[in-house]
Amino acid sequence: MSHRYETSRRDFLKKCATGVATLRVAGKVPLLEAAGQQAPGKSRVVIARDGLLRGTGAKVDPNRVLSLLDRAMQSFFDLDHPAEPWKKLVHTGETVGIKVNALGGRGLSSSVQLVEAICERLQEAGIKANDIVVWDRDSDELERVGFHVSTAANRVQCFGTDRMGYEEELSAYGSVGSRLSKILTQHCDVLINVPVLKDHDGAGVTIALKNMYGIIHNPNKYHPNGCNPYIADLNMLPEIRTKLRLTICDATTASYEGGPGYKPEFCWKNNALMVSQDPVALDYTGWQIIERKRAEKGLKTLEADGRAPHYIATAADQQHRLGTDDPRRIAVVEVGAAA
Repeated sequence: MSHRYETSRRDFLKKCATGVATLRVAGKVPLLEAAGQQAPGKSRVVIARDGLLRGTGAKVDPNRVLSLLDRAMQSFFDLDHPAEPWKKLVHTGETVGIKVNALGGRGLSSSVQLVEAICERLQEAGIKANDIVVWDRDSDELERVGFHVSTAANRVQCFGTDRMGYEEELSAYGSVGSRLSKILTQHCDVLINVPVLKDHDGAGVTIALKNMYGIIHNPNKYHPNGCNPYIADLNMLPEIRTKLRLTICDATTASYEGGPGYKPEFCWKNNALMVSQDPVALDYTGWQIIERKRAEKGLKTLEADGRAPHYIATAADQQHRLGTDDPRRIAVVEVGAAA
């Protein structure tokens, strides 16, 4: 085991410290602890909301998305200036991969406006435009949801693994053996995960952890048994664990039934972002949001529907330790819209 991997592993486990609290703040309010300096036993998930995110239209307002992202990041890192969290997260000279989710189509994919806001802040933090790559599995899927595929010099890169291919050798852990996208292995020092908050017809929910299925050549192989333990095992691969630094979940539009594809009758305008360095805690929190919406709509629980997301508990167990799914050990910080 390399010194770099062992150090990254120790740092990751420190970040997976967990705790109990639910804080509600209006606008930017200093938190009790800064991210990475949390009290022992705490894992934090910041949820930033803006009821006016869309104004009077259907699309999110780019300026309000940027402001919402700033409030989420400033709250998570307990910093005052919009650029400061990103300087904590990334360093000049690193290449940053933004793993989006374009599978749900234009109505239920990582929004272009959010990704553009992330790219803007990364560049302000000293990352060159052409050292940022926005990616998913397929370039055509990216184009269909509104991204512009590009490999032009001095611009943010955007393309699918279909343009770069997968590694020849398998990466393996537990039940998983897969070829990883060369975008991750050869073109990213840092991974920022930008999933969507949505229902999944087999796994129950698909949020942060399952978004890594878009990194491998054989995701269809790992859907039996509600994707358990496959999702947890996949996220144990060192190529993922050592590069993943943050999850920013696009919860502006979310689904509570009929996923993972876009079915407008089962979607709602949630107008929120979720930020965490613990993907398990984020997935557990997102699962509860979806369950509350299902109850509101008169639907039975995912457990009663035979598709509870058991992979979340597996990801938190003693073998995996990817984070926590214990609600007593998760601090959810809710940030309201700016005045």
